[in-house]
Amino acid sequence: MGGKVSCTLGEVKNRADFIVYWGGNPAECHPRHFTKYTLTQKGKFIPNGRKDRTMVLVDIRETPSAKAADIFLQVRPSKDFEVITTLRALIKGQPVARDMVAETGLTLDQLQDLAERMKRARFGVLFFGMGLSMTRGKHMNSAAILTLAAELNAFTKFVAMPMRGHGNVTGGDVIMRWTTGYPFGVNLARGYPRFNPGEFSTVDLLIRGDCDAALIVGADPGATMPQPAIDHLARIPTIVLDPKLTHTSRLARVHITTAVTGISAPGTVYRMDEIPLPLRPALKSPYPTDEEVLRRIHMAVAARSRPAPPVVWPGPVAV
Repeated sequence: MGGKVSCTLGEVKNRADFIVYWGGNPAECHPRHFTKYTLTQKGKFIPNGRKDRTMVLVDIRETPSAKAADIFLQVRPSKDFEVITTLRALIKGQPVARDMVAETGLTLDQLQDLAERMKRARFGVLFFGMGLSMTRGKHMNSAAILTLAAELNAFTKFVAMPMRGHGNVTGGDVIMRWTTGYPFGVNLARGYPRFNPGEFSTVDLLIRGDCDAALIVGADPGATMPQPAIDHLARIPTIVLDPKLTHTSRLARVHITTAVTGISAPGTVYRMDEIPLPLRPALKSPYPTDEEVLRRIHMAVAARSRPAPPVVWPGPVAV
């Protein structure tokens, strides 16, 4: 990967006139995205709101989000990488074979039209979801769409932004970046960070069965990951920290109920555009925070790993 050309959601609201959702269903997964940031909001340079914007949806099936789209492109499952690579070739004026494009479920004319529309946009945004990043190709799909956005800047202003899932996923990436230099797929087993998606990514580790224990904090992989990964979580000692029961809780050995961050626990959450938002609790909770539980676990592990004090033989005892 060579970095990410991105922006804030405020810039999207005020400037974006061409919006592409790829592998996501914001109408159901991010229900306020259309009304607050992308489609219907009137911005400083988009005074007419929806009338000034064009929306494209790329997905393997028609979802409720398709009703809001101006253009819906139905790509065949696991052919996203080929479509993105074809678009990269078209925006550079490279020849593309029609029969190879047909294997993606789209026509060359459809992709040429999309490429020209992207080049003509004043400010374009590529929002991509797990339908792109969790299918065949995985992180390579993400790298390809980030590269597409970067290359479009030779013609116009274009940015890319992942549609993050549940929890403070963006916050996890941001913290990993400024502590290790990498956003995910980091191995610290040797005492220093090593980055290798596909080898050290959570899904790949679980599917291969490389890990013999798991600590899940504020996430529900049992509801989203492939079945082989879920099966391995059920086989190994799994500990879950979550305010509520989840699919992962039901297969875990231990579930620790924690306070809800932002409602009963203070903290900082990162919006999907990486803007930090401080949260102040409105209610009290009888449960500990995630931080408190993790601190206690760390202290308990540190105490058990300390070497035992040497036994001093007192010498002969008179009786």
